[in-house]
Amino acid sequence: MIEQLACPDVRGSLCGGLPQQNWRRVDLHVEKTREPIFNVPPVVLGLVACLCFIHVMVAFVLPTNESDALLELFAFEPLRYHATTGLGRPLPGGFLADVWTFVTYAFFHVNLTHLVFNLIWLVAFGTPVARRFGTWRFLAFFAFTAATGALAHLISHIGENVPVIGASAAVLGMMAAAMRFVFQPGGPLGFLRLSEAETYRVPAKPLGAMLRDPRMLLFGLVWFGINALLGLPLFSMPGTEGSVAWQAHIGGFVGGLLAFVAFDPVPAVSTTANGRGADAPSSDDEAAKR
Repeated sequence: MIEQLACPDVRGSLCGGLPQQNWRRVDLHVEKTREPIFNVPPVVLGLVACLCFIHVMVAFVLPTNESDALLELFAFEPLRYHATTGLGRPLPGGFLADVWTFVTYAFFHVNLTHLVFNLIWLVAFGTPVARRFGTWRFLAFFAFTAATGALAHLISHIGENVPVIGASAAVLGMMAAAMRFVFQPGGPLGFLRLSEAETYRVPAKPLGAMLRDPRMLLFGLVWFGINALLGLPLFSMPGTEGSVAWQAHIGGFVGGLLAFVAFDPVPAVSTTANGRGADAPSSDDEAAKR
């Protein structure tokens, strides 16, 4: 509460000539607004904490032989789906591991650099997607795009001993999903941004319209080009051993782009051939109203 002396004349024209004892006391109540330090949805923070916990346990707490055993059980290994593994022994986990490793590989990382890179982009792109999808849809979408990344890796390395770990495919799926709505009018990064509750509920851009948008096409070409370069040893990400699984990156991105509509809780707005919304009145209707 702030106390302030106020002149009885609302126009303030007599304030200079009145003695101070004739002034009246006014109590001004000022509400303090508190902004959260981390404006990130709880499900994203929980996922970040989970990824960090797993990495700390594998890299710093567990003995090397136990860490290796966990990676064999949960990393995605294309040899699992070949008639013979070529390792002289079967991989652990059996049929169930053949299923769960399509997702569980995303919870392990090569080293701290690999983890930090993925966490930065997970927070950046996962935040708008989580606010739009909600907790359970977000987690299901994370698992789905991780699986599409693993499938792309399997197709490109079938029968090869090329295990993969990391959340990059799922993170790029989040990027693709965010692209569908964040730049829309009224969206989080669009013009005429709406209120906090409404800005994440704007109708998504139809996939066909995205594929015709020169900005999106340019972004896609640049992004695919970067991933192609990352596949070369000369341009590999600093601090990582081995090659970058760029096929898994592409699989996660394409999976997120195509499957967005299946997870999106906001009703889609169809467009007609002239680019107008399906519910928008035609020019003939507008003329008739005049």
